[in-house]
Amino acid sequence: MTSDITATAGAKMIYLIRRRPEATRDELVANWFKNHMPGVIAGQERAAAEGRVHATKYLATLFDQRPGRDVPWDGMAQLWFDRAVPNPPEPHGTVPADTFQQKAEPYVGWATTEYVVVDGELPVAPNTLNEPFPTTRSGLFKVTFLVPARAGADHDAAFRHWLEVHVPNVRSVMGEIGGLRYVVSHSQRPAAEAYLGMAELYFRAAAGWDDYRATITEDGFSEYVDLDRLVNLQSTTQMIGIPG
Repeated sequence: MTSDITATAGAKMIYLIRRRPEATRDELVANWFKNHMPGVIAGQERAAAEGRVHATKYLATLFDQRPGRDVPWDGMAQLWFDRAVPNPPEPHGTVPADTFQQKAEPYVGWATTEYVVVDGELPVAPNTLNEPFPTTRSGLFKVTFLVPARAGADHDAAFRHWLEVHVPNVRSVMGEIGGLRYVVSHSQRPAAEAYLGMAELYFRAAAGWDDYRATITEDGFSEYVDLDRLVNLQSTTQMIGIPG
């Protein structure tokens, strides 16, 4: 690829999370923050101390519920490793290990290669009266696109167009409207995954998203995308486990 965008080393593992039908969103989120994230943090710290593969960064994004819209996922966890981490024989949480996994449907990891296109700074404020992490981050408006490939699309050609044509287009618009951050993640095994990749756009407020939609122009990337299955998720809160 001839894009001037450099890939982040290693793999960004993504875990898309959906609550079980009998669980409420509040139950899922409370147990994610209180009962699951501390265990993940401790497990990664142990792995690092023992010289094993471990995450160097851990974030979770909570997707806002939108009246009248089907929001297929409640959130996603993202962990950065020096290489892709294989999934266990059964999805995580098939046999729940904590209350969060009792509330969440079983989930699997999705290995991606990350490209940070616009590297705007996001605040990290560790807790001061409790353990510093996990903590939360707000004061932003984030839009996440889960991008499925059109049937029969050439994945290599799609990735090239994404980086060489679509990314410069989006980067230009983000610069024009004062967008905060723009990150693209490409599936490392696109033929085996539901999505070709993911795009994350951060704005300082919802008005930035309005400005973006009013400014962006078509660049041909939609020729590679199954627009009927394209997922658009909005967020105003993230949970930070390992700041990176």
